[in-house]
Amino acid sequence: MSTNSVFRPFAVLVAVAASVCWAGEVPEFPKPTKQHEWLQQLVGEWDSEVEMFMEPVQPPVKSKGTEKVRSIGGFWTLAENQGDLMGLPFTGIMTLGYDADSERFVGTWVDSMTGFLWKYEGQLDETGKILTLNSEGPCPAAPGTLSKFKEVLEIKSKDHKVFTSSIQAEDGSWTTGLRINYRRKN
Repeated sequence: MSTNSVFRPFAVLVAVAASVCWAGEVPEFPKPTKQHEWLQQLVGEWDSEVEMFMEPVQPPVKSKGTEKVRSIGGFWTLAENQGDLMGLPFTGIMTLGYDADSERFVGTWVDSMTGFLWKYEGQLDETGKILTLNSEGPCPAAPGTLSKFKEVLEIKSKDHKVFTSSIQAEDGSWTTGLRINYRRKN
């Protein structure tokens, strides 16, 4: 099946919807905001150094990988992470965007190791260098239950960013489970 035959029904549907909804006048589409523009610094190819903290008294499990981030219309970024997780090939996909109505950054995460769809919502700090995303996901210590997670993306420089994932314990404290240093490829 050709690409044209796949997109042709979609194009017809869009044209019909436009004529019905807009009554002949095409509305002005929104433009990316400064928050959307902030996301564009993530675009590019990155090398990653991963540290997984399995137990507090043990050294972290380390691995390496790559990340390719592209922009979608200036509103979203789509990041594909490739690597090795404890000897197994790993792929993870993250979307990040900004919802102007709720004034929050939003996103998702899926990967090749689980069937869970992570949903993110968060804020940029006042320095403009730290994006904190909140989520709920599977608790590694108690299968079948969800825990609160805090994912922090810190911009160290235009060529270095750090992603940290922490899980909240029952007492309210946070424990770091994952840290990834990303360095932009030249």
